Amino acid sequence: MQIRFFQEADRPFLRTLFLAARRCNWTWLKGDDWQLEDFDWVILGETVLVAEVDGHRAGFAGVLDNDNFLHSLYVDPAFQGQGVGSALLKAVQARFTGTGALKCLLLNVPAQRFYLQHGWQKVAQGESDQGKYLLMHYPLATRTSGT
Repeated sequence: MQIRFFQEADRPFLRTLFLAARRCNWTWLKGDDWQLEDFDWVILGETVLVAEVDGHRAGFAGVLDNDNFLHSLYVDPAFQGQGVGSALLKAVQARFTGTGALKCLLLNVPAQRFYLQHGWQKVAQGESDQGKYLLMHYPLATRTSGT
């Protein structure tokens, strides 16, 4: 598996991946108005890392480096459960210069479990257009301690 920076040639496929991953995983939301172009505004201003498995784009993560904020992490449904998300998360965490943060939808229990298994901690709860979410932190000390 290779983790690399986004290239413009990735856009068409990652648009499709983003739409498919949301439809597969966010089953409690009505996604009738979701479009391929949603990907374009989601990654604005972000550093985007792309995971490739045997030459196939398998996932991506978008991070706001200045804020140490993981804004998005999506894995192609065909590659879920194969370590793609973990590899992307590890690459994102390595970029953090302080405590990392993310918001995880409260109804997305599998994602919560995933982040907790990787050393993230629940710190607060809020509400967004997609519903209630958990604010989670990844303390820099967690990274430097080797977990």
